[in-house]
Amino acid sequence: MDALVFIIDSALTFLVYAFLLRVLLPLVRADFRNPLSQAILALTSWLVHPLRRILPPVGRLDTASLVALLAVQLVATLVLFRLQAGIVPPFVPLLAAALRSLLLSVLLLFTVLIFIYAVLSFVAPGARSPATALLASLCEPVLMPLRRVLPVVGGLDFSPLVAIVGLQALRLLIT
Repeated sequence: MDALVFIIDSALTFLVYAFLLRVLLPLVRADFRNPLSQAILALTSWLVHPLRRILPPVGRLDTASLVALLAVQLVATLVLFRLQAGIVPPFVPLLAAALRSLLLSVLLLFTVLIFIYAVLSFVAPGARSPATALLASLCEPVLMPLRRVLPVVGGLDFSPLVAIVGLQALRLLIT
């Protein structure tokens, strides 16, 4: 049973992260011609396109993608709770758990993305690839405000470290 729960949890988590990226891409003005962006769009279009017929975007916020993300997170939380506890919880606690899980997922996603972005800046500085372009568009909006405040010491940019520590502190506060 534990293996089945792990497999289902992994698949649902992957799906939540795909929809989360679908919401974030227009917010950070990512290049939608990027092959990785195209993959995210392809993975999530089955739910977003029907919703878009009734939910128009508001500015850069794609409301159809946001509603799809919330729906997928709610279903994932419900399925996992049902598998682990054997019962279906009331709606309000389920919604609270889903929103908490989604917030933790956002913080973890940015922590991992910023870590990878920082490592790539040491390993392959200035390298051009679809992955680095997408990472830059997702990480720079978080790192730029920190770079304005933090000095560069000895040619080292400590903004990724400060961002990761801050994101982990937020995760600890939520949990």
